Amino acid sequence: MNNPHENFFMAHLAQDEVDRIAEKHHLYLIGKNGGARAIIKFKNLSGLNLSNKDFSHADFTGSCFIGANLSNGNFSSATFFACDLRRSNLEQAKFIRADFRGAFVAGANLTGADLKSADLREGRIMEKSAEGYLKDRLSRDRSDDAAVARTVFAGARMTATNMASVRAMNADFSDADLSNVTIQGADLRDVNMEGANLSHSDLTGSDLRGANFKNSIMKNTNLQGIEKSGTNFENVVTENPAGLEFLKMEVPLVEQLNSHATWLVSKGKEGTRLDLSNYDMRDFEELKSYTLTAMKAIGANFLNQDFSDIQIQSAVFDESDFRDCNFKKSDVRGSSFKSARLSRCDFSGANLAPLMFNNPDGTKRILPVNMSGATLRYSVLRNAKLAGIRLKGADLSFADFTGADLRKADLTDAKTNGAIFAGADLEGALMDDGLEML
Repeated sequence: MNNPHENFFMAHLAQDEVDRIAEKHHLYLIGKNGGARAIIKFKNLSGLNLSNKDFSHADFTGSCFIGANLSNGNFSSATFFACDLRRSNLEQAKFIRADFRGAFVAGANLTGADLKSADLREGRIMEKSAEGYLKDRLSRDRSDDAAVARTVFAGARMTATNMASVRAMNADFSDADLSNVTIQGADLRDVNMEGANLSHSDLTGSDLRGANFKNSIMKNTNLQGIEKSGTNFENVVTENPAGLEFLKMEVPLVEQLNSHATWLVSKGKEGTRLDLSNYDMRDFEELKSYTLTAMKAIGANFLNQDFSDIQIQSAVFDESDFRDCNFKKSDVRGSSFKSARLSRCDFSGANLAPLMFNNPDGTKRILPVNMSGATLRYSVLRNAKLAGIRLKGADLSFADFTGADLRKADLTDAKTNGAIFAGADLEGALMDDGLEML
């Protein structure tokens, strides 16, 4: 989607201005003298704090809220028509019957938010008038060929939100975390849910006709009474095994894990290297308590596993599925994740630097982390050690590399649309001309 706000100048409001508007809006809501409804159209509120405020029935049409904090606020029946809310904090906020038509909410945090009966349909694009300000095309142009903007919640964290009875026809929720969400009786015709996590969500009675759920995660998702004509459920991951079942191994898994530890200590003279290739490991939560260095798991399923603080150096995880995994402060130096699925993973403070080995002839061999061709959409790699990492051809769309060490990293042919590199060290990194960075 082309952001309707790009290339247009907007007056940036100061925090004290917003606070004064909030005070007058409160008086307006309770019917006191001096009150005035908050009408903040086409303004830049990026980075401001609107948390815990009551802006119900306010009008923010066309405004920009990038990185703003709206958590715990009341925005019921408020208008966010064509607003830019990228990477904003909307946790626990109330958006009952709010108007999000044409809004751009990619990468925002809506955990626990209430969007009951909200309007998430597409909206008409805003355009610049002859007087130099943005004007709503709906106000004068209702023709069928008028430019429209799809409402985008791609990559948003929406865990445990209430979306009952929402109207979201044609909206984009690709790669969003919609686990444990109530979406009963919703209009989801033609929505894009590709790669989204809908585990344990309730879509009872919703209209999913023409929707795209390709590659989504739908473990224990309630789909009773849905309309699904023309719906795409290709490669959906459910509670059914997504690979070989570890409980049916000829040699029990725990025995193999202990044998792997022996193999490491003996430098390969005893025991056997652990190989979990093509196994579904989602339900084995004790994995991180074992020694996993140099293990192998090609094409395995590790969805939503907790690998924080883990030691997995020099391992092979090519083509495996790690979506929604926690790798905070983990040590995966020298490991290979070629063509792995790593969307929505958290690598904050993780060590993905190269390993160095001494060869018999006295020379040294460097083994970098290889994520060539991997998908890291909406993943967080803040302050991670990524020196020398191979990210050739990887999809890094909307990933957060703030403060990361990317010296001598290979970013050639990588997709970086919306990715954040603020404060990252890119000295000596290989990059294509015109690489898009924020």
